[in-house]
Amino acid sequence: MREILHIQAGQCGNQIGGKFWEVVCDEHGIDAKGKYVGNSRLQQERVNVYFNEASGGRYVPRAVLMDLEPGTMDSLRTGPIGQIFRPDNFVFGQNGAGNNWAKGHYTEGAELIDSVLDVVRKEAENCEYPDRMMLTFSVFPSPKVSDTVVEPYNATLSVHQLVENADECMVLDNEALYDICFRTLKLTNPSFGDLNHLISTTMSGVTCCLRFPGQLNSDLRKLAVNLIPFPRLHFFMVGFAPLTSRGSQQYRALTIPELTQQMWDAKNMMCAADPRHGRYLTASAMFRGKMSTKEVDEQMINVQNKNSSYFVEWIPNNVKSSVCDIPPTGLSMSSTFVGNSTSIQEMFRRVSEQFTVMFRRKAFLHWYTGEGMDEMEFTEAESNMNDLVSEYQQYQEAVVGEEEDEYDEEAVEN
Repeated sequence: MREILHIQAGQCGNQIGGKFWEVVCDEHGIDAKGKYVGNSRLQQERVNVYFNEASGGRYVPRAVLMDLEPGTMDSLRTGPIGQIFRPDNFVFGQNGAGNNWAKGHYTEGAELIDSVLDVVRKEAENCEYPDRMMLTFSVFPSPKVSDTVVEPYNATLSVHQLVENADECMVLDNEALYDICFRTLKLTNPSFGDLNHLISTTMSGVTCCLRFPGQLNSDLRKLAVNLIPFPRLHFFMVGFAPLTSRGSQQYRALTIPELTQQMWDAKNMMCAADPRHGRYLTASAMFRGKMSTKEVDEQMINVQNKNSSYFVEWIPNNVKSSVCDIPPTGLSMSSTFVGNSTSIQEMFRRVSEQFTVMFRRKAFLHWYTGEGMDEMEFTEAESNMNDLVSEYQQYQEAVVGEEEDEYDEEAVEN
């Protein structure tokens, strides 16, 4: 059985995580006390993907919650599902990182990391499945809205880590989520709760095939194998369909063509990069609900044929689809989209430009060097992110047949 160990970090991670566990508990029929109150055998069949079973038939999320300050966790603990988590799995400091990456990664974080790893190790040792994939849902700085001046520094230093250490990284950003809430869901003043609910439906969609039976299965390993043509290019844009405003729900029929159309729509992407400005290296579509796999395949082929210029031609059939029989609560069918598009470089490029103008003047740098960081680390992180942008650009422009000429020339020379 493939188990998932879920780790949520920081204020943002814990707020998203809180909403996510509400969605997962709901799908598996588990109440706020961890008791099963569902009505289908399928809800319990693979419940151990996300939950451990404790004494008395109680289900406990396999989650580790960490933060450098107690505030967010206190509000999570007193929230609607606060009682469901294992108390030992809350690991927090008292001082906070104060928006300073060096504090989070080196000084304050270093004091906490041992106790976090103890909890993680304990949870991991209880898992049967020995494989390890690290999948992150990472919130990137928004193009226009920023709540922290030093955001470009923190983001660049984080990307430096994510490129090297994460296997798959789903890219999110608040502005794109706000746009979806305004334009599509027609919410006049969306809260973080609304944004996090959007993210949660997508997170749940990515793992639904591990948790419920399906006609075409997918898991995190299959996802990685099909989506990552080159190891460093593992940053994906994600989307979810159907997204409709409450008022217009009854005017739409949920059909596979309708889901497909919305799922590939640029306005539906949860990060501020426009897929029409680049090309898809690979993509994956996960459908949920009772539907014909033949129709799903036809729709996917249809998308690729109609928009062939937006897919690199040197990876034929680069869209993987999977179908899971159980739809999310309250819908008859839904789909989750994960795409590896070269246009994601827009996000990195934007952060890199902001980083460069500040770093050139060494603005705010003393906050980081004061925590023991070296300027060299900033320079390395900057060049690593610029390399990433160049790699995406290189593969965006690559065409079939280019390489063959090079080999021919080499053969002649030899």
